[in-house]
Amino acid sequence: MAVELVRARPQHVGPIANRMRGMDVLECRAFGHSPKEALRLGLRASSLCYTAKVDGRPEAMFGLTVTNAMCGEGSPWMLGTEAIYEHPREMIRWGAAIVRRWADSTPYLKNVVAVRNDRAIRMLRRWGFTVSEGGDQVFAGVEFATFTMDRR
Repeated sequence: MAVELVRARPQHVGPIANRMRGMDVLECRAFGHSPKEALRLGLRASSLCYTAKVDGRPEAMFGLTVTNAMCGEGSPWMLGTEAIYEHPREMIRWGAAIVRRWADSTPYLKNVVAVRNDRAIRMLRRWGFTVSEGGDQVFAGVEFATFTMDRR
């Protein structure tokens, strides 16, 4: 099985949303969105958005929403299925390359991740993000930790 990265497209939303992993669904719901709504919003708002496919099947979508172009600030995000975590080496390699590309144009990256989302937190750290200890913010009863990367 191989992981392939392609430009995200609207037709990738359904296959990912319908099989989204529980922790990612929890994060979507904490912000008041269904998995499909969250993916659609992310796709529309992101300047750079990719889909990770495993054996040709969309398994995760991730992107960068520029929050302040003048200051070079953006909000990276990723939502996916369990299948994407079955390929950690490939996701670490692909993800790190994409994060470097994001940081070239948007050197300050910041977002939040559910404190209980251990797999995502491990991946974020491997991609070079600093993740707070957690409890920074609470949305709909879910505790979130802030993750950042500052290359200014």
